Amino acid sequence: MPPSCCGYLSQYTHHHLVAFLLTFFSYVLLHASRKTFSNVKVSISAQWTPSVQNGVLWETIIKSDNHLFADEKQATLFLGALDSIFLFSYAVGLYLSGVIGDRVNLRYVLCFGLCGSAAVEFLFGTLTEWLHIYNKYLYCGLWVLNGLLQSAVWPCVVAVMGNWFGKTGRGFVFGLWSACASVGNILGAFLASSVLKYGYEYAFLVTSVVQFAGGVVVFFGLLTSPKETGLGPVETDTDSHRPLMSDEEDEVEAYARRHPSVQQTEESLECSQAISFFQAFRLPGVVPYSLAYACLKLVNYSFFFWLPFYLSNNYGWKEAEADRLSVWYDVGGIIGGTVQGLISDCMGKRAPVLSLSLALAMGALVGYSRSPNDQLINAVLLAVTGFFIGGPSNMISSAISADLGRQEALRGSQEALATVTGIVDGTGSIGAAAGQYLVSLIESKLGWMYVFYFFIVMTGGSIVFITPLFIRELCAMWRDRRALRRQL
Repeated sequence: MPPSCCGYLSQYTHHHLVAFLLTFFSYVLLHASRKTFSNVKVSISAQWTPSVQNGVLWETIIKSDNHLFADEKQATLFLGALDSIFLFSYAVGLYLSGVIGDRVNLRYVLCFGLCGSAAVEFLFGTLTEWLHIYNKYLYCGLWVLNGLLQSAVWPCVVAVMGNWFGKTGRGFVFGLWSACASVGNILGAFLASSVLKYGYEYAFLVTSVVQFAGGVVVFFGLLTSPKETGLGPVETDTDSHRPLMSDEEDEVEAYARRHPSVQQTEESLECSQAISFFQAFRLPGVVPYSLAYACLKLVNYSFFFWLPFYLSNNYGWKEAEADRLSVWYDVGGIIGGTVQGLISDCMGKRAPVLSLSLALAMGALVGYSRSPNDQLINAVLLAVTGFFIGGPSNMISSAISADLGRQEALRGSQEALATVTGIVDGTGSIGAAAGQYLVSLIESKLGWMYVFYFFIVMTGGSIVFITPLFIRELCAMWRDRRALRRQL
């Protein structure tokens, strides 16, 4: 039986609260700066293409080197290519940073990623504009570096949270905590829209400075595990290593037999070594959830990167209005991740909640693709879509990744959380990277309606990969009920 859905809160100390808040706001600031790029795409596209006055190209009157492209379509394709470049480098970095995070102090890796990424974003968006340096190869190189640096953050913050919070209530705690990305999107949208009238370079300036300052605070304030409190280990629930996503003990035991080096005695837990990348990849549940997340993150990040551009381009709304309206998708994601995480805690199962939410997400996508030119209706439909897409995305990237990195087969090795998180999020980022260029290509050739058809297909793909886990958990629930009836 799952534990009480609310009684577990009393076990946490102020150390838990500090770890929760510092990791939460670390990723809030990272996503706020990441969101800036998607919020200023219209301004960047206008800056990179020649303007037209009285039917004559203004470029022929005033020579300007910032006109990188002949028209808006070429600029849009390059912006999509930049998104893909970022996500591919981000994905590669996740595979590496997860392994590094399990072997190096998490605080060092986290702060290096935060401060380094802030510096690169300042160079990309602010300094190049101030110095009037416009070069496609420079932009691509900086964005590759930015993706590698940002990849160091997510595996580290999830690993820190996994160190502090056990399985009991993990769905609710991580569901609430995983709102950090959505809160960062909202913060980034408001920061960008508030200074956009001065130029897009100031949007990059504000968010990069705030992110760098946040990295400094985290470096001096974060404790990565209870062992660093100096007060002895903070107790966590004794079953924190047991997998919540599946009750198939045979699969876990089979893995343990294939990898005896992973099993150690409870007394040697303090001296446990990090497992290898391939051992983590072959853990039960890692592959199906990674593939499901690849499809789902493609859809979620397409909204993240393209929503303000879509609202402005498709409905003709001002860029600042589109930025503010886009936050309703993130509001839905915040509520969805928290509510669905709490429900999965009460059920003691994750996959059934995910499957139902994703099935409803397909209907929500159909509804949103037919939204009228009305901001209120659009906001409501956006929030509903965010609830059913952003919620499952938050669960897989946080609570389920922590479940996978703390399952029974790893009882002798706590040093797997960052590696497993890097694998799940890295695979998701590969799917998202491929999707961003496809979105720009489909939109330019067929239009936005076919982009939404593409999203619906990808959401269905997520359901396909989760279905075997869903069936296992339903069978486990049925066996548990039969056993309970026999006892009665």
